[in-house]
Amino acid sequence: MGYSDKCADREKRWDALTSKCVPCPLKPGHKVTPNCGYDDYGGRHEVPLKPCDPNTFNDGNRPDCKPCSPCPTGYKSEFQCSSTTDTKCAKIRVVGTEVPEKESGQRTTGNERGETSTGKFQTHPTTTSSPTALTTSAVLGSAITGDVVSWAVPLAILIVIMLVLLPVWVLHMKRQKRGQNTILGFRRKSSYINAGFSSMSATPANSDPEDAPSPDVLSAPLQTVLDDLDVLEELVILLDPESHGVKNTKHLASLVSFPNTWITYTYSMRDSKSPLKAVLEGVTSRHPDWTVGHLAKLLQQIERNDAVAVLSKIRLSEMAV
Repeated sequence: MGYSDKCADREKRWDALTSKCVPCPLKPGHKVTPNCGYDDYGGRHEVPLKPCDPNTFNDGNRPDCKPCSPCPTGYKSEFQCSSTTDTKCAKIRVVGTEVPEKESGQRTTGNERGETSTGKFQTHPTTTSSPTALTTSAVLGSAITGDVVSWAVPLAILIVIMLVLLPVWVLHMKRQKRGQNTILGFRRKSSYINAGFSSMSATPANSDPEDAPSPDVLSAPLQTVLDDLDVLEELVILLDPESHGVKNTKHLASLVSFPNTWITYTYSMRDSKSPLKAVLEGVTSRHPDWTVGHLAKLLQQIERNDAVAVLSKIRLSEMAV
């Protein structure tokens, strides 16, 4: 059973930004989990990829793992099946059954009493092992030895690879642990209302800003904030963190009518991109005619005059150059 109600194909997940189902990533030696482990609202239920089960493999061209192929009769395993490659078989070479003549070149003849021409008794043929039987035993022994060697080498390589990848995987899981509880706790119902977006009775972060933006700054395009990297970085430091009693980027996004699911997803990806930058890019795309003054009014509505004061640091002269 998958985690998505919008994507019937379990090998895809719902992308809230593009509003469509996108394929899960593929990786050799791994299989894709249902809907990449995500539900329709960005909630993560498990890792996107899991290692192939024993005796299965995936060369990276398919989302699932296929069972390893056995060697047919008359063939032996030359390379054992691994998590990324199927079994490779080679035809068994049968050694000839001819018996060489004795070095002396003399043929032995026997009389009725079983004596040879040299006067010594010859062993009765019925007690002697057949040359064909001896040759067949040698072939089977060689085939068994070859199978053991071809099976042990890929296993040793697989163990070394797992020992190398295990620390990397543990480090990756630790990095994701910060936002995992929030993602897994997200509910699927469309009527869900995030408590962080409700009205707050907090005091303003600052009173009226000491340095209000000049009229020229307020009339500049909103894109100017994205272009001034120093101002943008300072706004990110002020607005992205989630502090009790202080309104932040989530509330700013709510004022410009971004859906709660999109805001939650953006915060889950904050390690790779600032939520504030994503909001500003979205607003400039929707409202290309907006100015810095529009942003200043929104910041005043969420009682963040400290951020309004940062807008006064925008350097229009350098932007023009």
